Amino acid sequence: MNRFIKIIFTIIMVTLSALIGYLISLGFNHYFQFEAYTFIFIIAGCVLLFGIIGFWISPYLIRFFNYSVEFVRNYIQKYTPQELIAGAIGLILGLIVNSLLLRPLYLLFLPFSFIGDNLLFTISNFIHPLVVIFMTAFFAYLGIIISINVGLHNVLSSDKFKKDIPGMDSGIKDFLTDEINSERFKILDTSVIIDGRILDICRTGFLTGVIIISRFVLQELQHIADSSDSLKRNRGRRGLDVLNKMRKDPNIPIHIYEKDYQNIQEVDAKLIRLAKDINGKIITNDYNLNKVAELHGVLVLNINELANALKPVVLPGEEMSVHIIKDGKEFGQGVAYLDDGTMIVVEGGKKFIGSTLQVLVTSVLQTVAGKMIFAKPK
Repeated sequence: MNRFIKIIFTIIMVTLSALIGYLISLGFNHYFQFEAYTFIFIIAGCVLLFGIIGFWISPYLIRFFNYSVEFVRNYIQKYTPQELIAGAIGLILGLIVNSLLLRPLYLLFLPFSFIGDNLLFTISNFIHPLVVIFMTAFFAYLGIIISINVGLHNVLSSDKFKKDIPGMDSGIKDFLTDEINSERFKILDTSVIIDGRILDICRTGFLTGVIIISRFVLQELQHIADSSDSLKRNRGRRGLDVLNKMRKDPNIPIHIYEKDYQNIQEVDAKLIRLAKDINGKIITNDYNLNKVAELHGVLVLNINELANALKPVVLPGEEMSVHIIKDGKEFGQGVAYLDDGTMIVVEGGKKFIGSTLQVLVTSVLQTVAGKMIFAKPK
């Protein structure tokens, strides 16, 4: 909360406190009938006293307000948009059921209001408000819990829900079914954060939507950064540095997702579950996670596949200049590399190691690991 808002809040608190003091002074005057001058002094004293009290407690109320907002924000972040909508619907339904039950409850306590000033009348007047408060809170909570646990959010996310309500605005349908959220949410795994190329991709603007960093991925990164192995430690710290740079970049929308899945042990399995819950896409360069996620029907964006797709296209018959740096696996072969790391195997190129020569591309082999070019001296 910035300074201006704190000042406004303090002024409001002092004003309300002074008003309470004024009302209390009027109450005193109603019972004791003070003289005019005495009443003025009492009003001034009460207003001043309660104004000071309001000024004194305002910083504590601001702290409490900030803590409450932060607590609610962190609690809400544990749930998906569909779960929040389902919870709101459940809350409304719970309050409707509660209002229907309160009417017969009122009729149940009604006879005691005609008994008169006795013990039963006093007890009924004391218990009835408590019962109303308890029932309202109970049915509101019950509606939220049932709507979330029963899977109302899954109904809201289904295609059938969208088709069965033809009169609903298309924008509302898209939000409820999370059809656009599949394009909005991009979930990063540990490997792609450590890799670091995701930062450059985000800065280019080609990757749209909100970048989701799950709490369990952050914990895994922290664990790697605290490892006794120097290689792992450096990798973990690099990943944390990449996240800090992403967070400080105003053009990269990044969101820390607090919800964890305590019943799932593996981080990859948690990522797949998270992607299903928020209907997002996983960004990774882990080949195994890529395949497992595809088996679960989760969309995956693989950084390595993107890098391979952006490599220059080389066709058989093209000429290029390469520098032979080592011999190949087969007899007489030489190996060279393009600037992007693509391997070029030159037949009979072993004798040209350490020199640059013109070669003619004979074939191109596309593998999962990347592209391999075969050539021969021109």
